Parts: sequence; structure tokens; C-alpha cells
Amino acid sequence: MMYVTGDHALSAPASDPAAVSKELRDRTEITDALYRFALGQDLKDRELFASAFAEDAELDFRPAAAKWGAKPPLMASRETIVSTILGMFTGRVDTTHQITNPRITIDGDTARLTALVEAQHLLTADHSKHALLKNPYAVDLVRHGESWVIQHLRIDTTWYTGDPAAIFGSGD
Repeated sequence: MMYVTGDHALSAPASDPAAVSKELRDRTEITDALYRFALGQDLKDRELFASAFAEDAELDFRPAAAKWGAKPPLMASRETIVSTILGMFTGRVDTTHQITNPRITIDGDTARLTALVEAQHLLTADHSKHALLKNPYAVDLVRHGESWVIQHLRIDTTWYTGDPAAIFGSGD
């Protein structure tokens, strides 16, 4: 199953306050990994952006890009993801990301997060050239010490306005 569709939020029993507290901490840290991804990208903050990913992470933007005919490669490794995204946007594209509807399942040291992300992209030199995307994210995460990091991120697009090719290129 790609998206988290369970009928409740917490799996820890309400009668076990320690388990509830641990699960709530994990859920906060899991969501924070996606917040670090978004804010790191928006601020062009390499350290913050990189902190969202496992060293061998994968970012799959192919489902989203296919909606406007682009064919980017799967990005594999934290360094590739960070260098590619920040290299493509820094000084050229202004972004803002809003994250809503997070749903999470946790299985030991792995987790799945689904969320809806609205991503605004504007060319820095000409804000009339833009792409606004509404994207469902499917995120697999792993525990990393006391925090969580993204292992695999799949980005799809439900709809968009503007011209994504002007922002991202054709990707061929």
C-alpha cells in the first residue's frame, strides 16, 4: 500500500502512557523530517535539507514530472538529491512548500508517511513564470538516533497550474 489509509492515528493503547508518549514523539520526529525537506529547500539551506535524508535515500519525482511530459531520473543518495535540487533552484527558483494531512504508520524503526504538499515555484528573475503543484507524497522513513530520516520519497501531482517545464525543464 502506497498511502497510509488506516482508520486511527495512534497504535499505542491509551492505557499505556509511556507507549503513547513514545509514539507521539516518533510521529513528531517523522513529520519533522518532511518539514526539514520543505524548509531546507525553501531557504536553500543545504545542511537543513540534507538532514531530512538517509545517506542512501531515493527521491522519485518521476510520477509528478510525467504529468507534464518530463522524464527525470530517480535521484539516488542524499548527496545526489541535495546537489540536484539545490543546484537546480538556488539563485534561479523561489519556492514555498505547505504540508497538510500527514498520516503515519510506524513499524519499529521504519515508518510510512503520506501527506499533501502544495509547492509554489517562481522563477527568481520573473515571478510571472511559475508552477503551483498539489502533490501527494508517499514517504518511507527510518529511525536515525532520536530522529527520523527519509529513505524513499515518491512525489506525484494531483494538479498543477502554471508551466512546470519553465521551472523544472523538460527533464529528457
